[in-house]
Amino acid sequence: MEEVYSRNFIQEAIDKDLELGHYDHVQTRFPPEPNGYLHIGHAKAICIDFGMAEQYKGECNLRFDDTNPTKEDVEYVDSIMEDISWLGFKWNKVFYASDYFDEIHKAAITLIKKGKAFVCDLSPEEIREYRGTLREPGKNSPYRERSIEENLDLFMRMTNGEFPDGAKVLRAKIDMASPNLNMRDPIIYRIMRAHHHRTGDKWCVYPMYDFAHPISDTVEGVTHSLCSLEFEDHRPLYDWVLREVGYEAPSRQIEFARMNLSYMLTSKRRCLRLVRDGIVDGWDDPRMSTLCGMRRRGYTPAAIRDFCERIGVAKANSVIDFAMLEACVREDLNKKAPRTMAVLDPIKLVVDNYPEELTETFEVEVNPEDPSMGTRMVEFSKYLYIEREDFREEAPNKYKRMVPGREIRLKGAYYVTATGCEKDEDGNITVVHCEYAPDSRGGDSADKRKVKGTIHFVSAAHAVDAEVRLYDRLFAVSNPSDESNVSDFTENLNPSSEVIMPNAKLESGLAGAKPGDTFQFMRHGYFCVDRDSEKGKLVFNRTVGLKDSWSKISNK
Repeated sequence: MEEVYSRNFIQEAIDKDLELGHYDHVQTRFPPEPNGYLHIGHAKAICIDFGMAEQYKGECNLRFDDTNPTKEDVEYVDSIMEDISWLGFKWNKVFYASDYFDEIHKAAITLIKKGKAFVCDLSPEEIREYRGTLREPGKNSPYRERSIEENLDLFMRMTNGEFPDGAKVLRAKIDMASPNLNMRDPIIYRIMRAHHHRTGDKWCVYPMYDFAHPISDTVEGVTHSLCSLEFEDHRPLYDWVLREVGYEAPSRQIEFARMNLSYMLTSKRRCLRLVRDGIVDGWDDPRMSTLCGMRRRGYTPAAIRDFCERIGVAKANSVIDFAMLEACVREDLNKKAPRTMAVLDPIKLVVDNYPEELTETFEVEVNPEDPSMGTRMVEFSKYLYIEREDFREEAPNKYKRMVPGREIRLKGAYYVTATGCEKDEDGNITVVHCEYAPDSRGGDSADKRKVKGTIHFVSAAHAVDAEVRLYDRLFAVSNPSDESNVSDFTENLNPSSEVIMPNAKLESGLAGAKPGDTFQFMRHGYFCVDRDSEKGKLVFNRTVGLKDSWSKISNK
């Protein structure tokens, strides 16, 4: 029996268009504005735009909507291309809205000649006043009935730089009583003397996004213009532009719900505030929602694509639990990441009855989830490091780690029994003493006796020094934008979002680790080598813990 797969509404729309012969192929585009870094919300749009093209054996172009030169930069162009490639997608061609500036300008003249556009002298404040509200219709501009000849003359004089910035705009002539505010004679061109990163100073008038976008789509040959839901109210204008300009094979716009993720911000304005105020270490800070930040933290492209696939394509906006993204990352890294032992908060462990000069090695699996990754060698010697929290002089009943007189297992090595400890002047434990059981080599005794706990360790003589940065969610509340209970959104920051462990000790096998390499630190979670690493001093970022530590907090 043939399997039946459910299809989302975008696929159903494309299927119908192909069936009716509206299009004979599928071409999409991903159209970011190069005025910032891509974030996790963009990942969903990327997966949809490129994914639909792949599914229908079509093409997806990358087009930069560079219609606002005051906010755009080549830096953002480069970062966007890097992020898309990192996610594993390949564009067919790279275009820019500025490639079509001549075509868009001609389209504006076409509208003027049809009596569908006019030059308006109202100030921005007056235009807003004339626009009306959701409950009240707008009123016509006093310049709306200028003749076609006058509008053509004024628009060409705008183009030639005869008027100062903001003195005049070109507006579409549609309907000031429309219930859709986007149709109330929207601005389609404005005067802006700004150096463009590609066209230089050729233009002093630039098209508005809502005018440039449908024309760019259609000139480029896009069949299905897939947009996030906030553009739904703009679709009538999208269709109006293409119809009135007179394109024979116009593109079709289809909207889908944006990705809103709990505990994260994607607002460019607020993210810029985090960067400028030094709350985070730049746009690629591992706590940021940017794709470059997630890459630095150790998130994998496969995990992000899996996450986007799991949440699906919806018509209504919703908030996705951040724990789902972490689960996808955890699941992917569990299959791929080599295991290693790392002591983040070390104290010395001296095995008193172990020979001073002896060093043994133990062969252990690199990753029990993937035997093909082979084995690694772990050193054992008289002087070791263990986690400070793994020893207590006195401990509650459920504490299963090291206490004086209790036998426990050192992972993969021997059974040991603590005999005492040394302290500094402040009463802090600095050294723990123990004795090992020679009959328990490999972590299992000859008489098969049971022990209550297992802890990890690192041989002191072979340890690799490292700084470990324990990253967590940047915000302590699920909706950090909500300022109903605070005066500023930064009051919702999680004070424990970054904890530095400066003196971590790692297995010797990590000495050659390079930025981007990912490992599972046993009992701690998944970690990635940071770009701040230097020779002799590695820096690791925690990608995600072994378990969701927030579910208990959110359920309280």
